[in-house]
Amino acid sequence: MAHSYFHAKSSQKTWGGKIEDYLPIHQKMDSTKSAFAEFSHRAIFHSAFGVFLIEDIFGQIIKNSDGKEVPVRAIAEQHCLEDHGFIPTLQDWLSKIPKEDWMFKKAKKLSKTL
Repeated sequence: MAHSYFHAKSSQKTWGGKIEDYLPIHQKMDSTKSAFAEFSHRAIFHSAFGVFLIEDIFGQIIKNSDGKEVPVRAIAEQHCLEDHGFIPTLQDWLSKIPKEDWMFKKAKKLSKTL
């Protein structure tokens, strides 16, 4: 799905309530677009690890406007499934990053003046 709104609409269809009940979760999952506007921005929150980060941010349960308790993890997992068809691991994402020399260089010793 191209926009957080449509993910929220899908969540509403699944669990009831209003689109606004789910929009903050889906917006957070897609918020990394603001730093890196390519599909790989999804590596941060669109993974099993990212789902748990979203749960840390929003808590384990939200209560929608119908008064129904909905697991945040289920909402985040639904988002991943809609975008990827499965829930990738962080390893799935990071193993695809090309290795660069700068990633392996040792840090220079800090000056004693610091």
